[in-house]
This record gives sequence, C-alpha cells and structure tokens, in this order.
Amino acid sequence: MAEVLVLVDHVEGEVKKSTFELLTAARSLGEPSAVVVGAPGTAQKLSAALAANGAEKIYVAETDRTDFLTPQVDVLAALVGSASPTAVLVSASADGKEIAGRLAVRTGSAWLNDVIGVAGGDGVSATHSVFGGAFIAEAKSNTEHPVITLRPGAVDVEATAGAGTEQQVEVPAASGRGATVQSTEPIVGGDRPELTEASVVVSGGRGVGSADDFAVVEGLADALGAAVGASRAAVDSGYYPHQFQVGQTGKTVSPQLYIALGISGAIQHRAGMQTSKTIIAVNKDAEAPIFEIADFGVVGDLFQVAPQLKEEVAKRKG
Repeated sequence: MAEVLVLVDHVEGEVKKSTFELLTAARSLGEPSAVVVGAPGTAQKLSAALAANGAEKIYVAETDRTDFLTPQVDVLAALVGSASPTAVLVSASADGKEIAGRLAVRTGSAWLNDVIGVAGGDGVSATHSVFGGAFIAEAKSNTEHPVITLRPGAVDVEATAGAGTEQQVEVPAASGRGATVQSTEPIVGGDRPELTEASVVVSGGRGVGSADDFAVVEGLADALGAAVGASRAAVDSGYYPHQFQVGQTGKTVSPQLYIALGISGAIQHRAGMQTSKTIIAVNKDAEAPIFEIADFGVVGDLFQVAPQLKEEVAKRKG
C-alpha cells in the first residue's frame, strides 16, 4: 500500500489534535506516514502518540534551522521524491496553507486546499465546503502526490494503532536568501483550551456590548471547561482579541458543543462554526439567522441566560 505523508503539527512536545485528524483521513488513501520536523529531541516526545493514532512510519527530520517554514517544505519535497506518496496531508492552518502552497509549486503537484474530506479509489478526490457552507464541491487531483490541506475539526479522530517505525531523514541545507527566526514568543492564552482544539466553545458577538461584558462569556466558558471565541463584529468592535475570531476570515471550529451568545449568525460567522456537532444560540432577536442552524435556541437576554446556565453547570458538577 502506498504511503500518505502527514506533516505533524506540534507545540511544546505535544501533538495537536489536527494531526490525529490528518492520520485518520490518511487511512482512506493509503498507509499513513507521519513527518516530524523540529529541533533535536522533538520526535522522541511525539512518537508514542503518533503510533497510537495510526502512524505506520515516522520520518524524523530534526534540525537547528530556524528559517521560517522552509525546513518543512524542504523535507516534504525530498520525501515526495524518494517515497512517491499517494498524497501529502497538512493541516489547514495559516502556516500549513503556506507550507502546502510552497510544496505544491516545488513538486509540481495539485493543491487541494481547505478540504473537509478526502477519498481514494480512482485517483485522489476531496470535498470542499464553499461559499460559507452554502455548497459542497468535489475536486479531483490530476497529478501524482497532490498536496491537501484539511480543515481542523472536519474529521472525527479514530485512534488505530500503527507500527510507528522511525526513520531518520536528512534535512537539506538552507539555500538562497531566507528569513531567519530570531526569537519566538507564544501567545498567552491562559488555562483555557486552544480554540481549534476544544470540544466545547462559547462565543460572544456584538450583542455582548463591550469588552468588559465579555466576562459573561468567559465565565460560562470556564464553567464548562471551554474555549472562548468571538464573532467578527465583536472583534472589529474591540470587544475581544483577533486571535479568537471564529468565521470565514478567522478560525474554523468544529467542537462537540458550540454556544453562541449575542451572535446574529451572519454567513461569515456561520462558515467557521456550522459543522459543530451541537449548536446552542442565545439571542434577543427571534429572527436572527443563527437560529436557522441552531439545534437549541433561546430567545432572551444573554446576560440573564448565561449566568443561569453557569449556575446549573456548577450544580451538576457539585
């Protein structure tokens, strides 16, 4: 069975959930092979989790190179040449999309971007959710080893043990002029889950009214052990930082539970969260578009509903 390369997305010795989704998707195309690019010692921390989620082979490419994203592209391009994989899967994050685009150009491959599903058979095909989720489009690669970016949360993780056989890979030397990372500083997000990784998300919109009043959203999120999100309207109004924006021009989430507080449900926002398994909306406007996709809706004041919900959650926990 042909290999399917999966670029491992990792932070501080932890594999991100999106990588496990990639490994699950890869099994429908061939034999998943994880590709770890990072500083020396990185793969040792990740290999057990990768094998437990289906990686039959783990390519270990450890390097001290700090030029921005090019080591990943160089390693994947070399592996495309040597392993001739069925496809290369990368998470559809900001960095992932840039890596994928560079790799596709480097290898002369088709690029299927921001897909929500993949399928094998007669070539490699992918499913896209387009125009804010209004349509589903099917695309098929006309080249060998297409590069595919998969939207986080689009695939349910199915943990299946793999052999996890490690193979060392040489990282090509940097060539030409390139950017060098002088220092890195992680975004301080507190103790809450990362937005795209969370199983529960509580988001606030323009209806929250102010940055100070976003404490109501945060309070409910903390009671549920959830991540906090915000609509574009809330972000543009200065209520919450841009890094937490959910929507077509923000982050795409697909949690088990999504609670929308004071969000009207414009198509821009819905495109980033409508694949959530269960959606609860709270809005004073009974005609708000968010109710069209909500599984449960409450027509009411979020400043009355959210605190009551928080109290009920606390009672159940107690």
